[in-house]
Amino acid sequence: MASEKAKELAAKQKAQIKAEKERKKHSDDPRDWGQMRQIKESYRITKEQDPKLPLVLAAGFFGPVVLGIILGVLVKPVFFWVLMGILVGMTLAMFLFTRRVKNSVYKRYEGQPGSAEIALNMLPKGWSSTPAINATRHMDVVHRAVGPGGLILVGEGDPGRLKGLLATEVKRHEQTAYGVKVHTIQMGEAEGQVPLPKLADHIKKMPKQLNQVQIDDVNKRLRAMDAVRSRMPLPKGPLPTQTSRRAMRG
Repeated sequence: MASEKAKELAAKQKAQIKAEKERKKHSDDPRDWGQMRQIKESYRITKEQDPKLPLVLAAGFFGPVVLGIILGVLVKPVFFWVLMGILVGMTLAMFLFTRRVKNSVYKRYEGQPGSAEIALNMLPKGWSSTPAINATRHMDVVHRAVGPGGLILVGEGDPGRLKGLLATEVKRHEQTAYGVKVHTIQMGEAEGQVPLPKLADHIKKMPKQLNQVQIDDVNKRLRAMDAVRSRMPLPKGPLPTQTSRRAMRG
């Protein structure tokens, strides 16, 4: 009897695994894709906006390969220098591909409400971000990032309205995070603001202020604050974060 139940359970688990694989195979969500499909889709979408992409990647790969062949003929051994050229070419091509993909995404969504979320999602491991923690019906938005550089609030929208909105959020976060200093950044093209393509690098370069234990503690306190906030009424109209989440899927 137990053996039959074990067989039924194994069959059920096998069917569930197969169904999950089939779902991911036909999914439109990049989180369900394998690495090769993600690269393929990124290449396709980037090429639509960046027609020179194939030439740039070809130059990045074949340039070091040709140089390796020349060095192999002149210096010897040929195999070593050709292999080095291939490895360097692959690395350079991948670097150029990643950079062109990022630039294409920024170019595509720059100026759209919620676009700061695109940059925050490109922060390295150790950082966490929460999009649109506060927003107005005028599409002024405040996002949050927590990481080694500290607790950072990123505002996008009208500079005048953002000043008051950020001040309110700074006070709320300082009360929740206790002695942790809250930094603010306004994203935009005006003086004193940080453009979207430079936002992630700007945040990454901020001096280290928190270790991993402090980051975990701050995030825990902020989640508790957000749980209370979620019961508060949201501004009428579409949330800006909807646009940027579609961007990350796209």
